[in-house]
Amino acid sequence: MGKNYRVGLIVPSSNTTMETEIPAMLNSRKELFPEASFTIHSSRMRMMHVTKEELKKMDTDSDRCALELSDAKCDVLAYACLIAIMSQGPGYHVSSENRLCQVVKGNKDNAPVVSSAGALIEGIKEIGAKKVSIITPYMKSLTNMVIEYLNTSGIEVVDSISLEVSDNLEVGRLDPMNLVKHAKNLNTNGADAVVLSACVQMPSLPAIQIVEDELGLPVLSAATSTVYQILKNLGLKPVVPNAGRLLAMENSVIS
Repeated sequence: MGKNYRVGLIVPSSNTTMETEIPAMLNSRKELFPEASFTIHSSRMRMMHVTKEELKKMDTDSDRCALELSDAKCDVLAYACLIAIMSQGPGYHVSSENRLCQVVKGNKDNAPVVSSAGALIEGIKEIGAKKVSIITPYMKSLTNMVIEYLNTSGIEVVDSISLEVSDNLEVGRLDPMNLVKHAKNLNTNGADAVVLSACVQMPSLPAIQIVEDELGLPVLSAATSTVYQILKNLGLKPVVPNAGRLLAMENSVIS
């Protein structure tokens, strides 16, 4: 029968994509590794518009969400909002993850906590990339915060495209296949990799392998990076078919 793992997600109240793309990747993984199955359990932080003010207010709810999910004794928790972390200033993912771990431990649980912000940084470094080109749905001011955050983490951003959609529900309704076209307009000269969606709410999974094959560069997203860290923290091979180089079989490490 194999083992079932409980994955806890801390998501914005208006997020619809992480509860779609993460199960899709984990279910796709079962084709290769049927011994592991997964269930997804979410707790929500109130947020409708992607502004710095709403993001900061929303972030204060993350402690409550971690506490609620620890009641369910999840095997791993993921703070699934990249910009909420990165808008708080360089390095915030470290203090956020540590704080949420303490919340979980305070409820007599020991589930590890990862964040999409930290996962993206680790994912970029895992594939050996030092320079990236990125696409975000954010207003340019927020994209600049992501660029600064990556720069201070030792990752240079060669080029960026901001789709400037502030309504988070509308971000979730964007057609992921439009990213194939957007990627053609992205300057990738000198880039080691492409972040096709530097946002957990902008759908990108169906386009990742297509863009990677077309560009000949590794392509990842906040969502694929989060799944990579989820699997690593569960002690499972971080492999998902057709989800880009980071989650490819040849890139996996046996735990």
